[in-house]
This record gives sequence, C-alpha cells and structure tokens, in this order.
Amino acid sequence: MAGWLDLEGKGALVIGAGGLGGATALSLAAAGMRTAVVDRDAAALDALLAAASAAGGEVVALAADISTPDACREVVARAVEAVGTPRAFVHAVGRNDRRPVLELGDADWEAILTLNLSTAWWLGQEVGRRMVEAGEGRMVFVSSVSALLAHAHHAPYAATKGGINQMMRVMAREWAPHGVTVNAVGPGYVETDLTRAYLDRDGHREELESLVPARRLGVPAEVADAVTFLLSDRARFITGQCVYVDGGRTLV
Repeated sequence: MAGWLDLEGKGALVIGAGGLGGATALSLAAAGMRTAVVDRDAAALDALLAAASAAGGEVVALAADISTPDACREVVARAVEAVGTPRAFVHAVGRNDRRPVLELGDADWEAILTLNLSTAWWLGQEVGRRMVEAGEGRMVFVSSVSALLAHAHHAPYAATKGGINQMMRVMAREWAPHGVTVNAVGPGYVETDLTRAYLDRDGHREELESLVPARRLGVPAEVADAVTFLLSDRARFITGQCVYVDGGRTLV
C-alpha cells in the first residue's frame, strides 16, 4: 500500500488522536509518513503512540489546546519542527450537542463553532500558507452527512460541517495553482469511542442502521482509507470535493 500511494518519508499533521483522527494517523504511519498528531487528551495520544509502535509506524505526539488562533499557529510551528512542512494535513476534531435549537444557549453555539469550524480555519490557513510557499500539499477536513441532511437536534453541528465544505472549496480554488489540493470526507454513521455510548442506549444503533442502505454502521478505518487516498498523489487532480463515506446514507 505504501508504495502504491507514494507517501513514504513525507510529513503529515493530523488534528485529533481519537476516533477518525487516530485511525487516519495510523493509516498514514502505515503508509510510511512521518506523522505528527495533535490532541489535548494525553491518554488518547498515549494510546495512539502504543498502537503505532505496535504496527511499526512513526507518530509524534503533540499535546495542545487549539481553542485560540495563536495556539493553532504555535502547534503548526511545533509540527514543522517535528516532521517538516506537512505534505499532508487532516482536521479531524469536532463534537455535537444533540439538543433542540430552542434548548441551546449562546455558550453552546460558540463552543461548537470554535472547535468544529474556527480551529479548521485557523489551522488550515496556517498550514495552507506553508504549503503554498512549498508549492505542494494535500489537505482533508472531516465533514459529515449532516452538512447535507437536516437532522433534528444537530443545528450547530450541521452548520459547522456545512461551513467546512464551503471553506475547503474556496481554499481549493485559491490554492490549486500552487499545487495544493483541499478536500473533505463526509462520514455517515460511524461507531467510535465518542459515539458508542449514544449508540448503545435507547435503540439508537438500530434506528441509525435502518437509515443506511448498507444496513450497518461504518468503522473508522473505512473513513481513514478514503482520507489516505485523498492525501496521496493518486488523487492529485481531485480538489474541492467532499467524498461521502456513508454506506449510501445521503442517497435516501
């Protein structure tokens, strides 16, 4: 796989050590990339390092809180010191608050907007600046089927994912002449450590499975495979696209 994708020896920066971010970091490390991973959760970073070591991959853990523009710029600089100017960048952090619109306060909106969208902007802008200067780069943002579908109790989350899709399209348009591609993946219903508790109560798992034509939930590795492809030169003529990895959820 590593030879087919031609990623070996190149630097990568992944934001998020758990769930989809962790699965992607392991996929990139397996493809031979020198991968820096950012998370504020030390336990998640330790678990990822152990998994990467067991698989023979190279991962550098960077503990950081990315809730401000300056913190995002600082962690990009730290990643450059660790792995060089990233040839690949992945933004895979975010959260949802499953409550009706009328039950959410200003602080709830601001917290989700900051984590899901503002950090994507701050980090993407800083990494993009360096990629444009280098004349090459691949970026992937983790979006969601919620960018298209009007799920109840998903308003701030859906707004941020729709924002990510349009943000990455403009980045793709502006940076294409400089050898930089910018895409997104839109996972459907994927079981991760963060979603498992929700799925295991009140029949949520069965309800969501019934909405997917494939009649099952996804697993993080399936999303990571799509991300890894988009970060490779096999996808060098693909930019400004959101690839939905959803078992057909957006078809119905």
